[in-house]
Amino acid sequence: MHEGQIIQYKITVLPFIRMFWETEITEVNGLSSFTDVQRKGPYTHWSHKHIFRKVDGGVEMTDELEYALPFGPFGRLANSLFVGREVKSIFEYRFHVLNEYFSKTA
Repeated sequence: MHEGQIIQYKITVLPFIRMFWETEITEVNGLSSFTDVQRKGPYTHWSHKHIFRKVDGGVEMTDELEYALPFGPFGRLANSLFVGREVKSIFEYRFHVLNEYFSKTA
């Protein structure tokens, strides 16, 4: 991983609606953190900082996420009705997968 690295995805935003999403790693701080920001995709703003901290027995990972949807009040309504829940479920899924993986390797 390095600053300037581009990551391209195809994501499903609604059933049967797939979309292109491109993020860029804009900041890497050794093994302590990195930040990705959206270059192209469904959000008007997306900035996601991954922070890693050594703790007894392992590493703690924290996410700082800022995002905004297009379409002003309609985007805010969509966020409160379903997008916010979907974003939360993505992070919960990642937590579950990482927890399972690292529990097996310990």
